[in-house]
Amino acid sequence: MAVKTLKIDEKDVAVEAGATIMAAAQEAGVAIPKLCHLEGLTPVGACRLCLVEIAGTDKLLPACVTEVAEGMVVQTQTPKLQSYRRMTVELLFSEGNHVCSVCVANGNCELQDVAIEVGMDHSRFIYRFPDRPIDLSHPMFGIDHNRCILCTRCVRVCDEIEGAHVWDVGSRGASCFIVSGLAQPWGEVDACTSCGKCVDACPTGSIFHKGETTGEKQRDRGKLEFLMNAREHQQWTR
Repeated sequence: MAVKTLKIDEKDVAVEAGATIMAAAQEAGVAIPKLCHLEGLTPVGACRLCLVEIAGTDKLLPACVTEVAEGMVVQTQTPKLQSYRRMTVELLFSEGNHVCSVCVANGNCELQDVAIEVGMDHSRFIYRFPDRPIDLSHPMFGIDHNRCILCTRCVRVCDEIEGAHVWDVGSRGASCFIVSGLAQPWGEVDACTSCGKCVDACPTGSIFHKGETTGEKQRDRGKLEFLMNAREHQQWTR
């Protein structure tokens, strides 16, 4: 097994060749903020919170999709990165309608956690207050597009683990939104198996179980982890 050695925040790290900086950082016990990344799903670098500085390049690179290289020197907590991450979180809050006090994920929300982590207590940007719908057509679940941050976890978990391909991203630019089926109400999409994996994968309160009220959303990440590991190692139980 080929091994690459590198430094992350002055820590010497040795990881398997082909591993990402994110995986190497986890190996070294270095926490890098993230929202779109979920272990077991294909990384896409959508949220840009995991940007890191690498010696020898002026570009900030996403840790989740950048492979390690021999002798690489990585910084994850510079003032520049901290400033960029705070700005990214501020933009996420100002771009959508995130009212934590009435959200089903209040107190159990990864966006909240990241906001606290980067020290964001207000947004300097003008709130857009977009007019976004709530789809409650599914008998078990609902999706509130006001809380969506377009991390595409739901798209990937439905595609890569459940294989149902219910979700996708529609439109372009600032008008992008998560679409079910062929732009159908969720409850009319025959491909949906009602497995709930998208609910467990969602980092915010955007996709939720019907009947949940403020602060009641819980996720079963253990189920996702089991399925991801079983798929990776081809270990299935009858």
